[in-house]
Amino acid sequence: MLHQQNLTVNAAGHLAVGGVDTLDLAREYGTPLYVLDEDMVRERMGLYVAAMREHMPAGSRPYYASKALCCKALCRMARDEGMGLDVVSAGELYTALAAGFDPADICFHGNAKTEAEIGYAIESGVGLIAADGEEELLRIDTLAGALGVRQRVLLRVTPGIDPHTFAAVNTGVLDVKFGEPIPTGRALAVTERALGLGNIDLAGFHCHIGSQIFEAGPFLLEADVMTAFLAQVREKTGYTAGILNLGGGFAAAYEESDTAPDCAGMIRAVGERLAAKWAEYGYPAPVVLMEPGRGIVAAAGITLYTVQNVKHAPGGACYVALDGGMGDNPRYALYGARHSALVADRAGEEQSRAVTLAGRCCESGDLLGENVALQRPRTGDTVAVLTTGAYTYSMASNYNRAPRPPMAAVRGGRARLIVRRETAEDVAAYDL
Repeated sequence: MLHQQNLTVNAAGHLAVGGVDTLDLAREYGTPLYVLDEDMVRERMGLYVAAMREHMPAGSRPYYASKALCCKALCRMARDEGMGLDVVSAGELYTALAAGFDPADICFHGNAKTEAEIGYAIESGVGLIAADGEEELLRIDTLAGALGVRQRVLLRVTPGIDPHTFAAVNTGVLDVKFGEPIPTGRALAVTERALGLGNIDLAGFHCHIGSQIFEAGPFLLEADVMTAFLAQVREKTGYTAGILNLGGGFAAAYEESDTAPDCAGMIRAVGERLAAKWAEYGYPAPVVLMEPGRGIVAAAGITLYTVQNVKHAPGGACYVALDGGMGDNPRYALYGARHSALVADRAGEEQSRAVTLAGRCCESGDLLGENVALQRPRTGDTVAVLTTGAYTYSMASNYNRAPRPPMAAVRGGRARLIVRRETAEDVAAYDL
């Protein structure tokens, strides 16, 4: 029933996360409530840091992909555990800096950065900017020159790899909005342009092939393509890259049928493949960066709801109406992403009912899942939706003017609030 080690059934029969009773959390902080197992987050961060230190060249490290879940507390966890940080907006950058993150350890990303964002990143002293293409390179060059800075940049390239994940998270194929394609020759041409810009220090290259990757195979193919490209660049231009960023994509097990990937084993396999390729090409091994996000926080998070009513439709469907929904977790409404769930009050009982988890928004598509196996639901129960640490809080909205939920972190059997609950006053604060 519980496929995550940090989730247990306590003596009262309640679901516990990180040793803390979820019903106690719901009573203390209210629902909907995001809950994050901080011990699990830190353990996962440490796993990636150690694996890259052991299996990649000296100086290699993971950069936490903050788009998965960004708040000050997460930035501090990443800093404490020795990770760099990948941010994709001025808002994420501001959050990181406000949390005390060293800007030198930040890479500013995104495919459509505004001039104001680029200027903010340069002025803040970020260590790297991942340029998405030629026009952006020219914009960075101009702004860096105006500020009297020579900005370190990674050029994002597209390797033309299909990892066969869901289309919405597939970023490595050629027909995609990110990067400059390698197979067409554009990546090489833009590299040559970058090397001629006076205010750009081309530190290396970035690529990302997609998300929800369970096995090493796609990453090994990425390593093959990228090492060949770096060797081609050196042959054509004489430039040797100091950094190769292979992006993220490590999967999370969302349902009991999913097998959590061996991320450390995948990193070892990629490191071995890269070492073999550098030897084959006679290429000085660059520092390797990777960007885990979902693989760190997804399984560490759950969301707690209170059942408002249980409705049996004429066709036999059982609708369990919750006090949250697509406003705090839009993943199912957007692309059918599935989550396991259970009644936290009776977590040890058999999940014998197939139900539809219905949200509170005035929208027929506001569902958190259909044919979800659940214990017999009752009005007033606490329902826990599992594996919600990634892309729920970060994608939440105020649809129907519903305030966004708070987030509590549990560590060492204790809970603390790391994001407060929004109020109706917060939602209306910008109205004139």
